[in-house]
Amino acid sequence: MKSIGSGLQEVVRFRTASSEGNQPVPGFEELSMPLIDSLYNFARWISRDSDDAEDLVQETYLKALRGFASFQPGTNFRAWMFRILRNTFLSSCTKAERQVTSTLDSEEEGPELAIENETPETVLIRSWDSQLVRNAIDKLPLHHREALLLCEVEEMSYMEIAEALSIPIGTVMSRLSRARKAMRESLRSNPGAPLSVQSAETAAGS
Repeated sequence: MKSIGSGLQEVVRFRTASSEGNQPVPGFEELSMPLIDSLYNFARWISRDSDDAEDLVQETYLKALRGFASFQPGTNFRAWMFRILRNTFLSSCTKAERQVTSTLDSEEEGPELAIENETPETVLIRSWDSQLVRNAIDKLPLHHREALLLCEVEEMSYMEIAEALSIPIGTVMSRLSRARKAMRESLRSNPGAPLSVQSAETAAGS
């Protein structure tokens, strides 16, 4: 997972401090700053643009800071931050794009699909060293891509993913199952993929 370094962190600190008249909000920086790399990488994947991802992270921190008083201590802060980021991204999408996501949400609220916790695809994703894997993930629809990344890269539980995406756990499982199936088909249709998939299958069985 790519680290964004200190540049964006300093910008975020400056903007959030400026928005509050340089008065620190107790607890906010301690909780939020360790998440900045994860939030940026997630933003980069869903926006597909590094500049847009930086803007999205900055806007997320500003919104989170302003709404921090509404955060309930003891609840999942990480899921709360990811939910703000995702909602901020969706608000920047066109009406047509939001309608597609809404339609897909309703279509996936049927019976839960069986889901495997350890598959060749999950092994490949965690190794994170294959351009084939990155391309396969990038081809996924947003609603599948974000669920897969939160599960496999951020290692969130189904409950955390449900909170971050504001969807039922059953829908999380359905999306993960469909995303892994689509990845499997994408990898195996690529001329260079069979060896990678075979290697992942060996790793999964070892």
